[in-house]
Amino acid sequence: DVQLQASGGGLVQDGGSLRLSCAASGITYADYHITWFRQAPGKEREGISCISHSDGSTYYADSVKGRFTISRDNAKGMLYLQMNSLQPEDTAVYYCNAKRLYDYWGQGTLVTVSS
Repeated sequence: DVQLQASGGGLVQDGGSLRLSCAASGITYADYHITWFRQAPGKEREGISCISHSDGSTYYADSVKGRFTISRDNAKGMLYLQMNSLQPEDTAVYYCNAKRLYDYWGQGTLVTVSS
């Protein structure tokens, strides 16, 4: 079975930092296109950062560019999202996703940024 286990969310003040993790079992991240999504209250889920499986290139949505950094450790089966300079608008449930022929989702981890 494939499982993605997200963790690292919590409550942080405006301007603070958090690092999210997503542990994979049953797949190898290097073989998948992996993405961090988030869903804020009352809004649709949006992709905010991804790593291409083909060349390892990264992408960031404008809303997080320069503040968030995506990385992976293939040997450990770990995906990370370092989030700096957090803002109240970053409050959301964050999900990790691995996609190739199938979509696999983590269960989500809640990030709350207080003003």
